[in-house]
Amino acid sequence: MRLASQSEITALYAARPQNFAFFLGAGASRSAGLATATDIIWDLKRRHYCREENQDISRQDIQSDAVKERIQTYMDAHGFPELWADQEYTTYFEKIFGDDKERQRQYMSAMLSEDKVALSVGNRVLGALLASGMCRIVFTTNFDSVVEKSVAEVGSRSLTAFHIEGSHAANNALNNEEFPIYCKLHGDFRYDSIKNLCVDLERQNRELSACLVNAANRFGFVVAGYSGRDESVMALFRQALETSNPFPHGLYWTGLKGGAVHPAVTDLLAAAQKKGVTAEFVEIETFDALMLRLWRNIETKSPDMDAKVRKAHLSEVNIPLPSSGQQQPLLRLNALPILDMPSECLSLSFKQPVEWDEVRRVASASEQTLILSKSDTVWCWGKEDDARRGFSGSVETVEPRALPGDIRTPGNLHLKGFIEEALGYALARERPLLVRARHGSVFLIVDQHADDVGGLDPLFQLVGKTSGKVPGVFTVPTPEKPKSEQVDWAEALRISVDQKGGSLWLMIDPDIWIWPPRARANARDFLDRRRSDRRNDKFNALLDAWVQLLFDTDERNSEILVKPFSEGNHVENPCFRIGNRTAFSRRLVS
Repeated sequence: MRLASQSEITALYAARPQNFAFFLGAGASRSAGLATATDIIWDLKRRHYCREENQDISRQDIQSDAVKERIQTYMDAHGFPELWADQEYTTYFEKIFGDDKERQRQYMSAMLSEDKVALSVGNRVLGALLASGMCRIVFTTNFDSVVEKSVAEVGSRSLTAFHIEGSHAANNALNNEEFPIYCKLHGDFRYDSIKNLCVDLERQNRELSACLVNAANRFGFVVAGYSGRDESVMALFRQALETSNPFPHGLYWTGLKGGAVHPAVTDLLAAAQKKGVTAEFVEIETFDALMLRLWRNIETKSPDMDAKVRKAHLSEVNIPLPSSGQQQPLLRLNALPILDMPSECLSLSFKQPVEWDEVRRVASASEQTLILSKSDTVWCWGKEDDARRGFSGSVETVEPRALPGDIRTPGNLHLKGFIEEALGYALARERPLLVRARHGSVFLIVDQHADDVGGLDPLFQLVGKTSGKVPGVFTVPTPEKPKSEQVDWAEALRISVDQKGGSLWLMIDPDIWIWPPRARANARDFLDRRRSDRRNDKFNALLDAWVQLLFDTDERNSEILVKPFSEGNHVENPCFRIGNRTAFSRRLVS
């Protein structure tokens, strides 16, 4: 599956927004404060559990992991579908409501009431696109009225949705170009029929389905907030691929960074690519971030509409900090000062554009000899020869590039991860530590196979063993990993970089790493027990132990110079100077 960058889809969309249709799932409405399918599933589980076990659990209580675990344990013991199974939604709806459509409608009406809607910037962008004619057609599996409300609020006009009761005209409207068109494939909770259950979805309305397939022959599609779990909808996408001109402007399926991709989505994109369709998966931060990115880059938008979309604008704020206090510190912070930073890196340009998936592949294959990031060019720390070999000779030029001074500006967000990865390698070098990245964070992990573990003494004296097996916990076999293995653990330190008051800080947060990472949920009880006493004095001592491990000294006001590699000039091998005195607060004299 090919990954496309957000900048690619932004450029394509901003050039001709009328070429694209949107397909929205529940994730697009969640930003407006409405429940997703997952939220509804847990609410239905709560209702069934309370009814059968005579318990009193509120909707607020269900936010607790402990409460969820208790309910799920009950469901597992009584033969319900396992957690995240495709049958969960249908099973619980049938248990609560049976075939009573009116009770279903009343329930969905309460869950998706307009009183609960608070339009986010992503919703307002979509409303502006529809109201201004820059978006011509939107399909959704949602039952709510978020899109209609966004068009009314931002565009001061009404939008009537085609749904099951009024489906007959949807395809005619498309053929007659009566835009904008908004189709609710599963119905509207305000009317009699909504498609909730498998038996309903198997009879996907023919007119609405024909409208989607017809639109797929005229527009590119941007899919947002939708997991791909509904077979009825995925069947429509596959049906569109069998037509003469599927997705002429591409199929772009968006999903949250680091999130799992449903196999049905992977299969669909692969099938589309075989048909010659530009079909790509795009990792995004949130629905709001994606929509605002698209909106910002459209040059033909109305200033009046823009003002309604972006209710809040950035402005310079200069609030003077209070002077330093003189009394004893109130609070110790887990921030170490970064006293010196590298100012340059290598900039790689290519004969053909290089995508993020290729950059990640080369970085992984380099076995920690290259640190790579991507902006308008590929940024690199590591030896130039290694970079050229890694990209198989496709590098055209290699030049020094000055690093931006502010990591917080939107155009420099990739710089933060670039610096954090380099710092991770630099701090782990010549120490019994491993470096791993997960969900956008960098971890330093005790290497249980290291030959020289003397540097771990500060940790060992405080917590005892620093790595081992998680008693009684084994991995769940999967098609990719069919053999069950015992889960391992090791003390770890999550590091990140932050910028405050014009200075850069290295944030350190003690943690425990689980191997393999996918088994972390299975080791929750072990993690809770091991971390149960890590408060106040113990946590303070743990910070001291890690600082002593990294600096190889317990002397105050010490500094270290660290580099990620053993050789290379200053552009290839960045140097960081870090102090070991953590930030703290002092009480002002009253």
